[in-house]
Amino acid sequence: MRATKGRDNALERGLRSALHRAGFRFRLHRRLLPGMTRSVDVAFPAARVAVFVDGCFWHGCPIHMTWPKANAGWWREKIEANRRRDADTDARLAAAGWTVVRVWEHEAVAEAASRVAAAVDARRPSLLHRPLDGTPSWPAATPRHGRAKSA
Repeated sequence: MRATKGRDNALERGLRSALHRAGFRFRLHRRLLPGMTRSVDVAFPAARVAVFVDGCFWHGCPIHMTWPKANAGWWREKIEANRRRDADTDARLAAAGWTVVRVWEHEAVAEAASRVAAAVDARRPSLLHRPLDGTPSWPAATPRHGRAKSA
């Protein structure tokens, strides 16, 4: 278990990279509620959106979860405890006014980034950022520097 990367793993870095390219700015690995030792993977404090990147095995993905055969009772209790803790964390954050987005490790990065972007946009519709598809956010006919091109 010690070798499993709990933070800054490939999926988390990919998600952060896609969000950053789209112009979103965020905080990493923050404890959002006083007295709570659990931290979120990505936080958008102004929009009050918390993002968790969950591993399919450790958090009991409904699609990919397989129960280990060796020491089955211990593993079942461990994973069920993780699920209960996740539900408790979601409830506490929701009660404090946060929107929680859970991303599974099997999700495509672009799809996950779109879900997170939609949640942030729903909370802060005036947030300026580039579209996730890579197109520029300014009109093509308008000069970027405010001056007309000389012919």
